[in-house]
Amino acid sequence: MAGRIEDYALIGDMQTAALVCRDGTVDWLCLPRFDSHAIFAGLLGTEEHGFWRLGPAHASDAKPPAAARRNYRGDSLILESEWDTPRGTVRVTDFMPPRDGAPQLIRIVEGVSGRVPMRSALRMRFSYGRVVPWVHKHDGRTVAVAGPDSVWFDTDCETYGKSLTTYSDFTVAPGDRIAFTISWEPSHKQPPALPEPETSLQATEDFWREWVEHCTYHGPYREAVIRSLITLKALTYAPTGGIVAAPTTSLPEDIGGVRNWDYRYTWLRDAAITLSSLLRTGYREEARAWREWLLRAVAGDPENLQIMYGIAGERELGEAELDWLPGYENSAPVRVGNGAAHQLQLDVYGEVTEALHLGHMTGLARSDYASLLQLKLIRYLEQHWDEPDEGIWEVRGPRRHFVHSKVMAWVAVDRTIKLIESGDADGPLERWRELRDDIHRDVCEKGYDKERNTFTQSYGSKELDASLLLIPQMGFLPPDDKRVIGTIEAIQRELSTTDGFILRYPTEGDSEGVDGLPGDEGAFLACSFWMADDLAMIGRVDEARKLFEKLLALRNDLGLLAEEWDPRLKRQVGNFPQAFSHVPLIDTALRLTASGAYGG
Repeated sequence: MAGRIEDYALIGDMQTAALVCRDGTVDWLCLPRFDSHAIFAGLLGTEEHGFWRLGPAHASDAKPPAAARRNYRGDSLILESEWDTPRGTVRVTDFMPPRDGAPQLIRIVEGVSGRVPMRSALRMRFSYGRVVPWVHKHDGRTVAVAGPDSVWFDTDCETYGKSLTTYSDFTVAPGDRIAFTISWEPSHKQPPALPEPETSLQATEDFWREWVEHCTYHGPYREAVIRSLITLKALTYAPTGGIVAAPTTSLPEDIGGVRNWDYRYTWLRDAAITLSSLLRTGYREEARAWREWLLRAVAGDPENLQIMYGIAGERELGEAELDWLPGYENSAPVRVGNGAAHQLQLDVYGEVTEALHLGHMTGLARSDYASLLQLKLIRYLEQHWDEPDEGIWEVRGPRRHFVHSKVMAWVAVDRTIKLIESGDADGPLERWRELRDDIHRDVCEKGYDKERNTFTQSYGSKELDASLLLIPQMGFLPPDDKRVIGTIEAIQRELSTTDGFILRYPTEGDSEGVDGLPGDEGAFLACSFWMADDLAMIGRVDEARKLFEKLLALRNDLGLLAEEWDPRLKRQVGNFPQAFSHVPLIDTALRLTASGAYGG
């Protein structure tokens, strides 16, 4: 069985990523891209669906031992795991070098003390565990081939095959360093170059050290912020600038349930808020690359803006179920693709416009087409802002007039007005000022419950929604407005778990609620960070800091967060690691640092 979600470490090369468990097993890797078919899909099934375990030898019927210690090497994405055994201590270093040629996953075993028997067990299964490849030798190298894919396995150790698995048994002593590498190449091409593990390790360490040096944040939460920034960079598809929401599919929001989605795509919302965090911490190049990706993806057709695209800007993300995979802890179905791609979510216009606005305000070189796109988006919103939509949470129930969607439509118009006022674009200024006022008035009249002094999830509803916490952060109303304070306090009362974390909205257990889905879900970590942010904004800074530090404590030992926290099971749930959790962590750290609300 796969490990707990928080038992995994992330390594990657900014084109794809692997998850490595505490016991030294790679249970998830898609090649050559984030959204490619997995060659190790044990995370969503069993060992029969592909894995690569490297660690101290153990009895075949025993559970593999977990590493005694693990950490990232400095501020990098190089994982170091150490095992203490009766015969000595051994270290395994796992990394994926930033790509210059074939994608590679490199694992270096190093003897620390004593003489430790080790084993590598490599079981490649293509097409998400469905296809057994043809494994054979080619010029002394081991290669696995199936259809269009080939994976090359290189090591100086002796290897042998057994039960459709490639094994290596060896012993390491102090000073020994033994490398194992897999490389992907299209099966019709020549073999990839022989790996150079030690040279690649140094180059990978140099890359991350130089990248982190650009960070402008030097506050008390620097360790957490840096780890989150590295994670966000790892989720960026380097060739295009697209940013995936997470490198996994179908890790459940409800263990054993059906809330299992594919997050290996670029949500405009997630990518836009990711870029906002990167810009606030000094990373303009990523913002420039994403803006270029956006312009290519949207092309000349902003009227048909999708909420998500493929990492190269693909529009067709058809959803399918992989019925041969039982799912993570039997959470089925396992889905690939995402049927929500063509939903109407009016808030996306606001997030995209806000990201473009922030890039403009922080000195990103002007793009005439970006300004033109912004104007086209507002012209579309001018005709459609008052329609119902599916909202920020991609509900699969009926469309509603979601308050957050209207607020973000207001943001889109407001930021475009500011662009025109700065002299960098031309547009019907007075007409759009009236539009901004009309949207504001509409929200305050139809989305606000006077009796309870709170905004509501949608017009005419009594339900609350944690996305309402963004009202003061977006400048729709000032933090000291009684309606803002009332909304914050209502969400604390009605959407808070027993340990103080925040749910997105009420779910209805086994019946279908507002989102049209059965089952429950955990506390949504982004919403909990938004609450901390709001508490700081309204002057309750000690309370904000305490909540923030409770959230930091939910990170795994490597500083990584999934999408949600299950308060019943006390564990992380949802796709992992999740950009939408790490972005508000950064934003809240910046706000608390600016307010001086931190301990010690």
